[in-house]
Amino acid sequence: MEKLEAKNIMTKKRRKKRALLPFRLNILFAIVFLLFSALILQLGVVQIINGEEHQAVLEQTTNDIAEISVPRGMIYDSGGNVIVGNEPVYSITYTPPKNGDPADKRLDIATKLADIIKMEDKSTEKITEREYKEYWFLLNSEEANKRITASEKESLDDTEVYDTTLKRITEDDYKELENDEKAKQIIAIKRELDSATELVPHVIKNKDVTEKEYATIAENMGEMSGINVTTDWTRNYPYDGSLQGILGSIKTGIPEGEEDYYKSHNYQLNDRIGTSGLEKEYESLLKGDKKRVRYVTDNNNNIVSQEVISDGQRGQDLQLSINMDFQKELDKIVRDELKSAINRHPGANRYLEDAMAVMLNPNTGEIYAASGQHYNRENNEYESADMNTVFSANAVGSTVKGATLLAGYQEGAVTMGAQFLDTPMIIKDTPEKSSYKNMGWINDLQALQMSSNVYMFNVALHIGGEYNQKNGESVSFDQDAFRILRNYYNQVGLGVETGVDLPSESVGYVGTTGQAGNLLDFSIGQFDTYTTMQLAQYVSTIANGGYRIKPHFVSEIHEPSNEKDKLGPLAETKSPEILNKITATDEQIERVKTGFEMVFQTTNGTASRHLTDKAKSYNIAGKTGTAQTSKNGTDLENWTLIGYADADNPEIAFAIMVPNLGIISSGQQYPITYNIANSALEYYYEHTAPEEEEK
Repeated sequence: MEKLEAKNIMTKKRRKKRALLPFRLNILFAIVFLLFSALILQLGVVQIINGEEHQAVLEQTTNDIAEISVPRGMIYDSGGNVIVGNEPVYSITYTPPKNGDPADKRLDIATKLADIIKMEDKSTEKITEREYKEYWFLLNSEEANKRITASEKESLDDTEVYDTTLKRITEDDYKELENDEKAKQIIAIKRELDSATELVPHVIKNKDVTEKEYATIAENMGEMSGINVTTDWTRNYPYDGSLQGILGSIKTGIPEGEEDYYKSHNYQLNDRIGTSGLEKEYESLLKGDKKRVRYVTDNNNNIVSQEVISDGQRGQDLQLSINMDFQKELDKIVRDELKSAINRHPGANRYLEDAMAVMLNPNTGEIYAASGQHYNRENNEYESADMNTVFSANAVGSTVKGATLLAGYQEGAVTMGAQFLDTPMIIKDTPEKSSYKNMGWINDLQALQMSSNVYMFNVALHIGGEYNQKNGESVSFDQDAFRILRNYYNQVGLGVETGVDLPSESVGYVGTTGQAGNLLDFSIGQFDTYTTMQLAQYVSTIANGGYRIKPHFVSEIHEPSNEKDKLGPLAETKSPEILNKITATDEQIERVKTGFEMVFQTTNGTASRHLTDKAKSYNIAGKTGTAQTSKNGTDLENWTLIGYADADNPEIAFAIMVPNLGIISSGQQYPITYNIANSALEYYYEHTAPEEEEK
């Protein structure tokens, strides 16, 4: 009985619980319903009642990505010394808002800045006529607008109206501004403001910013929208401008005429760009990766917020094969010898102004030093002109005779050991052709050793198909001889681009084909013209056994380092680049090398008497050259000298060129090319050459 009662009680409890469960679920569903109703109501308020307001706020803000330049990569010499660095400087910048400031506001900013800072003289000196007119227009807009008719305003667009108005501003209107220093300062500053890109800081001045200028602007930035003071960088040259032309230069702004190229490569109008030399050749590596900043602006172009997306990375560093101690010494040697030649014979050498020298590794093409020195007669000063080594082309004389002989071997015009009679050659309608002395019967080695012109004349005529020339007779030859000879010259680097790692170089003058006399002149280096760099490549091709290798200044590329003025991790090594192997046989090349060795190492060699005892110990081989030229009716000579050392295992090659020397009686002219070679090689072997290879 008791069990039955207990069971009934449990059953009643279960029924009560089942009755409570639906009630609780109903309460839960009601709460959820109320919450969803509230959410829907709120969404309705946002979308229907406040929707237009929120949409307007959304439409008032825009996102813009600004790319900001970073410091350029640096340039080091072969020993890891900084040649071109980045020096921190005070900087005054202007950051235009979205869509830029109007012209009158930029004028107001420029006027205020002109009371605080002074721009460089060169900035005010290059003010253009249009800039004067634009400044006058802003100051006298009512008067200027009267100079264009109502019909013109209707028929022309805004740009055409503005340009027409400027044309009607005369010199009388703005001539007073040309003597107004304050106005010129304002115009120079406004020029910088006008060239700025929206949301990107543009440098107005970063050279010689004084502490007073920096502090004054910092105190008054609120009065000049977009103006800021910061630290920037400028290029510095620890070696006082040595090699400056080859290192190159940079400028702010895209070069004129190259806008499409640079804009397509993500450049902005106010970027700093390499415009010459290695700075231009390696621009893509030196420029680095820009810093990227996202700006949020409202419909009034005010910056609401900004975020750095990427910090960017400064450019990669270049390490050159140039040894700057050697470079500085070569500069001094060439300059001192040029000065001595001019001072020794000031009258005869009144047209002497330049001397060039290139020293390089004939097996790799690495350039160790390249010097060009120029005497400026107007101010009586000697100046560095290293780019003359790749741009100044001159007739080089007998240095080409090795190439002529190789051409003769390959064309079957002469065999190794063949002899010709060296006596004056007389051809109808052509001035007498001869060597500097009658040498009698000589072979090919002697022709190089003593620099016989007549021997090379015979080689050229045989290439042209004339085998039986007699004195006084006309000569008929195949005009194709010029092309054939040039082809062989090109193989060794004469008359073609060397491929040196610079933006451009001269290939020299190519003479037009013509009379037999022209062909003879061509065969001894007195027709076409060549640069010092071409001569250096040519002699290197002979020295290394026939491989024409690109000469180059850059040997390695490094990632930026975290340590000041230290090279970072190696990114790339510049390997030797062979342009071609000449078609001459190894035996033919060795034959010419033997002749080159005799030029320096034997008593009858044209270079032997000018060598110092120390230079003789370097076992030099090479070739001398003298070409006749003239200026203002005065007969002159170009002197050249090429060579390599040592003759058995070449590790350094050189080419030296000195144009427009006066003609002085034999043996009296100052031996400038030989002195340069002696001193340069001595310095190389005493201070620069690897220890295991020192003499």
